[in-house]
Amino acid sequence: MALAPLPSRDVPTPLPDDPTLDGDGPEDDDPLDGRMTFLEHLDELRKRITHAVIALLSGFVVASIFSNRIQAFVYERLTADLPERKFIYTEPGEGFFLWVKISALAGVLVASPYIMLQVWLFIAPGLYAKEKRLAIPFVLTSSALFVAGAAFGHHMLFPAAWRFFAGFSNEYMIFTPRVDPVFGLYVKLLLGMGFVFQMPVLMFVLARLGLVTARFLLRNIKYAVLGIFIVAAVITPDGSPVNQALVAVPMMGLYMVGVLVAWLFGKTERSDDGSTA
Repeated sequence: MALAPLPSRDVPTPLPDDPTLDGDGPEDDDPLDGRMTFLEHLDELRKRITHAVIALLSGFVVASIFSNRIQAFVYERLTADLPERKFIYTEPGEGFFLWVKISALAGVLVASPYIMLQVWLFIAPGLYAKEKRLAIPFVLTSSALFVAGAAFGHHMLFPAAWRFFAGFSNEYMIFTPRVDPVFGLYVKLLLGMGFVFQMPVLMFVLARLGLVTARFLLRNIKYAVLGIFIVAAVITPDGSPVNQALVAVPMMGLYMVGVLVAWLFGKTERSDDGSTA
């Protein structure tokens, strides 16, 4: 007599893309916007650059309205350590183009929040929906750090470098510099320090994308210190060890802040057995 087959019990098998398998929940899903093709990335980059250029032009227009006050503020800093407190210019259009450059520099500072927003919108497709809520903190923090870096260059770095160059006047020489190269040095230091102060923001983005971790940054801190002093040597025009240290010390502090940011906001490291580190 044949036995009747036992009824089978269907055991539900979890789907491969079930977010409960890895224990991290919905944040491990793919970004909601999906993946972009290379051409779509190029088109998005073109769009963001266009918006940034429009913002720069708008900032230039706003700054030109207050150009007299801005020029007085800049000239007060540039001429503070000169004996005669005056510059010379030797080309017919040099004064006019200097006015344009000062307004453009102020326009960069005015437009910096909108430019940082364009940077965020460019990297946002690679982020998760939860991470995209950090847009306002990202824009405010990056803009504040950029302005803080420019202020550091204006009040600390440029005066230190300028005193070094102006300190060679003697009974045989008098320092009467042209205004254009002096302003070029001023712009280099302001913008250089503005970008240097973006280090914590850069580390935040790299940590959220999973490209770096706090452990990786601490493990390679000796290479970071070497890179910091190389950057400081490039930014500092006079090669003075004191001025290089004046740049390098804040950079090392910003690096440690970036390590903390990567630890707080970075992706969780996983070992080979799937446990979190």
